[in-house]
Amino acid sequence: MQSKATTVKDYINELPEDRKEVITKLRNIIRKNLPEGFQEVISYGMIGYVVPHKLYPKGYHADPALPLPFINLASQKN
Repeated sequence: MQSKATTVKDYINELPEDRKEVITKLRNIIRKNLPEGFQEVISYGMIGYVVPHKLYPKGYHADPALPLPFINLASQKN
């Protein structure tokens, strides 16, 4: 099921307790190693990391209005 959270904090807070720690650890590792200028967002109902338009003005090729996706992180049942 896709999350309806609008912030990363909300996304993590709505997770079951047994998943919060793992997602938080993974998030911290990604953020520590994320290239400078990339941004953390909620994208497609999950935590997303994107190349913003200020770094890649053409955006995502399928929809130039969207920033270029880099990596996503989600907690799913299966």
